[in-house]
Amino acid sequence: MSFRATVLTLYPEMFPGHLGASLSGRALERSQWSIDAVQIRDFAEDKHRTVDDTPAGGGAGMVLKPDVLARAIDAVSKDDDRPRLLMSPRGRPLTQKRVRELAEGPGVVIVCGRFEGVDQRVIDGRALEEVSIGDYILSGGEPAALTLLDAVVRILPGVMGNELSGVHESFEGGLLEHPHYTRPQVFEGREIPAVLTSGNHGAIAKWREAEARRLTEDRRPDLLSQPVKK
Repeated sequence: MSFRATVLTLYPEMFPGHLGASLSGRALERSQWSIDAVQIRDFAEDKHRTVDDTPAGGGAGMVLKPDVLARAIDAVSKDDDRPRLLMSPRGRPLTQKRVRELAEGPGVVIVCGRFEGVDQRVIDGRALEEVSIGDYILSGGEPAALTLLDAVVRILPGVMGNELSGVHESFEGGLLEHPHYTRPQVFEGREIPAVLTSGNHGAIAKWREAEARRLTEDRRPDLLSQPVKK
């Protein structure tokens, strides 16, 4: 069974976006995964296709209406065991561990928020898992949804030519990835570290681990306090 993504959005024309190119695009053509972008406005019942209203208690902006969004979610995922995600800056940070969990499942239903956010009652009533891709604010959930799907699709079985490409990289072993080099041997006076051309695979492995740890200590020391993934 291929991985199936359904995205609820006010801008379905934003999909598949960059996911229609390169590895993910070829995998899409091979039906290794699929994506369906659904227009939330199609589930509004008034003549103006209204999807938002003013926030209760006052304040700036507008809020996505729970009735409209609930109908949209029910239409695409009733009796469906795929996780229901809401891209939200207040969600739990997306991690490579969660990406792998999603990639091992049947797919996802992703709600792309807009305006000031989504009525809490539909978040609670439809068990939406709020997910954040970083501590910053976007104009909507669509770019975040594309980012999440990019991370998931690339590690689906058969998408990458070399399966080890998805194993030996940042976050997979609790560390950032080590530096990479390729020919020419000397570039602008800088040489490839001698150990990498020594043919000593044990020494190369030790160098890569040491460099990964050095970079992690310098740039992401928070990762070192987390349990190491085996």
